[in-house]
Amino acid sequence: MSRSLVILVTGATAGIGRHAALALARRGHHVFAAGRRREALESLKKEAGVELDTLVLDVNDGDSIETARREIDRLTKGHGVDAIVNNAGWGLVGPLEEISDAELREQFETNVFGLMAITRTFVPKMRERGFGRVVNISSIGGRVTFPMMGAYHATKYAVEALSNALRMELGAFGVSVSLIEPGAIRTEFSDVAMKAVGRYENGAYGAIVKKANEMNDRFMATAVGPEHTSRAIIRAIESRPPAARYVAPRRASIVFALFALIPTLWMDGLLRAVMRLNRKTLLQAPAAQP
Repeated sequence: MSRSLVILVTGATAGIGRHAALALARRGHHVFAAGRRREALESLKKEAGVELDTLVLDVNDGDSIETARREIDRLTKGHGVDAIVNNAGWGLVGPLEEISDAELREQFETNVFGLMAITRTFVPKMRERGFGRVVNISSIGGRVTFPMMGAYHATKYAVEALSNALRMELGAFGVSVSLIEPGAIRTEFSDVAMKAVGRYENGAYGAIVKKANEMNDRFMATAVGPEHTSRAIIRAIESRPPAARYVAPRRASIVFALFALIPTLWMDGLLRAVMRLNRKTLLQAPAAQP
């Protein structure tokens, strides 16, 4: 695809979204980089070196989304966007037994309901024109599950299901829907996700929580840069036709093969062994407070 497209990238203040916004703008697309942190957006605009518009946008706030829509319409003379990169999201780490309903809902509000709110706002003009691209940032954790990340994985499983349905529903109108499934990517995401895990140290899973940073360091030792996700996003937007899924980096797809080949109970045992999720280790933790 050689023509310039109008592209909205949410969660563009850091990590995958920031890198993708820069990469797309430098390829000549008209990018609207959106996020909640004004200073980070100003820094992004300066770094771009090419034309790039920024929007302060909270995907959990209907008024914020509507304001962004009106501004995009104003700057594009009513055209709207040709493509959405639904990247805004965050990760909640901790044992499901001890994660509160409020925390779980907050995780779903951004990663699932926020994604759908953006999609419903900007897809109608794509559908009317008979062309558009929706690129949803999922995770390898949208198809496989690891202990202590069940809340985050649940949102990504939801994103996978929503994307599968949207792909079929919108395909008839010329709007393509693709999933990006990152593996370990070097961004701020992991650091932010791990900040709050310490609150569970005095609970039933305390002995495991105390090892969480060590396990995260091992996982991140295999991480690659966000350029891998940006390349996948560019393919999803510019290819004719785009694929339904892009794993980034591609070698991360070996995880799916392992989960498919190894019986579920064996894989459960393997993951528990890696995480030291056994009775002896868990009993080292102080008893949970009533």
